[in-house]
Amino acid sequence: MALEPHPEDRLHLRLHRARSVILTAQELVEIRAAQRTFEGAYVRTALGQFSFALVVLKIFTAEFYTIGALFATYGAAILGVSLYRRYEGNRQFFSEVGGDGLGRKKFRTSGNAVVVLTALSLGAYASLIALTLRLGDD
Repeated sequence: MALEPHPEDRLHLRLHRARSVILTAQELVEIRAAQRTFEGAYVRTALGQFSFALVVLKIFTAEFYTIGALFATYGAAILGVSLYRRYEGNRQFFSEVGGDGLGRKKFRTSGNAVVVLTALSLGAYASLIALTLRLGDD
């Protein structure tokens, strides 16, 4: 079995491997701004969902427990998307060296994370409508 190189050895910035690069002040500011904007937004949204789930579970009666569980699950899914977005965002400043030894600069948008979050949101709110309608039938 051949040993694979560490994934960060394929990513380069200014001819340095990703594991050994020292970022400039401007690059650090850019990374911190992206973290505050994107990672902070996902975490704040997830915390909001967890808080609402806790309110539903503590204040309302047992009929609403499924709604509280739905929002807790939705918050956990948003945290999962946040981790995926962070993984993708960590690679945005580096160029990749392909198998042929040539360096390539690629820009990846966060479109995949947006699509996943949109699908999760639509599913969660469709489930919320179904659970709310089912409350009226009882």
